[in-house]
Formats: sequence, structure tokens, C-alpha cells
Amino acid sequence: MASVSRFLPPGFDPTATVVVIAGKGRYPALLIECARERGAQVKLLSFDEETDPALIATFAAADHRAIPVGKLGQMLDALKELGAAGAVMAGQVTPRKLFTGMVPDLKLVALMASLPERNAESIFGAISAEIEKLGVRMLDARVFLDDHLASPGCMTGWACGIGDDQLAFGTRMAREMARLDVGQSVVTAKGTVIAVEAFEGTDGMLRRCAQTGGKEMLLTKAAKHAQDWRFDVPCFGLKTLESMAEGGVAKAALEADAVILIDKPAVLARAKQLGIDLFGFGPA
Repeated sequence: MASVSRFLPPGFDPTATVVVIAGKGRYPALLIECARERGAQVKLLSFDEETDPALIATFAAADHRAIPVGKLGQMLDALKELGAAGAVMAGQVTPRKLFTGMVPDLKLVALMASLPERNAESIFGAISAEIEKLGVRMLDARVFLDDHLASPGCMTGWACGIGDDQLAFGTRMAREMARLDVGQSVVTAKGTVIAVEAFEGTDGMLRRCAQTGGKEMLLTKAAKHAQDWRFDVPCFGLKTLESMAEGGVAKAALEADAVILIDKPAVLARAKQLGIDLFGFGPA
């Protein structure tokens, strides 16, 4: 089992069918590529107008189901049809669709009405509970991505030039924002919080940093203290690097084994081209 992924839960059959519930972006495609390389049996549940058609094309019709966003009942039916033993959520849904343009089914309406708070943790946690009622195990979102996680130390050279005080302040602020469920990233400089990630996401936050004129800015991205690894796992990709360059942020501290680098070799190579340092720090 360890050769397949150290993030598979104890007792889970590594030959069993895993369905990837795939949203937008490169993340679901990378996860599926890594799963196939490791010999896992994967099938796909896609969202209409969200999941990359090129990814869908890599699956036989029998191994794929497509549903509209917001149709929880159809999702559960599709997982049963695909014979899922495990399922993993990967990729995002267009944020505005969570407020406009989505027509939820009655099952999702009832689930949402039962929640005292509506944030990523409560919503996806409730959806995961519905999936697990089927006997389908919700898997760690890092599964099969063992080789694409932030690793300890400077990942882009011999030294990243991030001072101990700078790192300590950045990680403390990032973890506090994550604890409050505001976001998982902050930008700091000289003991000052420059920007905090909220609904606009990491890239939007980074682009705002250009307006501050801040110097020696550090992006810090961390998991929550009690992170539910089934969803909302922090990610860092090529687009994030471009946003850092645009915002004038030249260093990033990423929690090791917690932040997924989307195509790690490509991310490290591009970071070096842009002169951006990437450093992996340990858990709290």
C-alpha cells in the first residue's frame, strides 16, 4: 500500500476503484496522472462547464459520469454507478457559481439548510458525510501526490534568505487566518501584514500586493491547525508564481507535506527563472 500512496487510509484496498470528483484546473489532472502511474484504478466524476474536456477525454465512457454543479443527488448516484470504494475531491468550482448560476437539487437545499455556518469546512464536510453513508471512503486530497508536496528547507537553491523572525511571524499570521477560516495565505513584510487571502483566492491577494509598495514581502501558506485533509488542502502552482511576480512578492514559505505543488518540477523550474525563493517549513 505504501508504494501506492502513504495517504491511503489503513486497511483501504489499493486496487479498489477511486473516483476523482474533479473541478477546474490542473490539480485533478495531475492527481489522476499520478494515480495511474502508481497503478491505482481511477474513474472520473466531472462537473458540467467546469472540468477540463481534455481530462474527460482520457476516460472511457463507462468510467466517467458528468453532473451539473449543485446536484448532490446525482453525485451520489454517479458514485454508486461507478462502483466507488473511495472518492477524492480535486480542483475548484468557479466561485461565483456558489452564489449565482447554480440550481441546487432538493437534497443539497436540505443539507445547506441544516448547516449553522456555511463555509468550505462545513459544506464539504456535510457533503463528505453524505458520500460516506454510501460506504464510499472519502480520501485525503493529497493521495497519490506524494512527490508533489512542499518539502522541508529551501526548494529552489542552497538558501532562501528568509530570516527566522520573518518566517515565525508569517507562519503565525497564516495559521491564525486559516484557523478563523478566512484563508490559508498571508503576505507579510518587516513584522507587518500586507495582505490576507479571502474569497478572491491567493492569486487575487498577491496581485493586490503591487499596490502597497511593500518591500521584502513574504507569502506564507499553511494548513489549518485541525485541517480536514479530505478537502480545501492548500495548493501552489505556476499561476501563483506569476501572481507573485506581478505583485512584487519574491519569497514564499509553504508548509511541508501540507501544501500541494501543482506539477512540482515545473513549479520549481519556473520559480528559479523568476528569481522567486520557495521554502518548506515544518508543522506547528
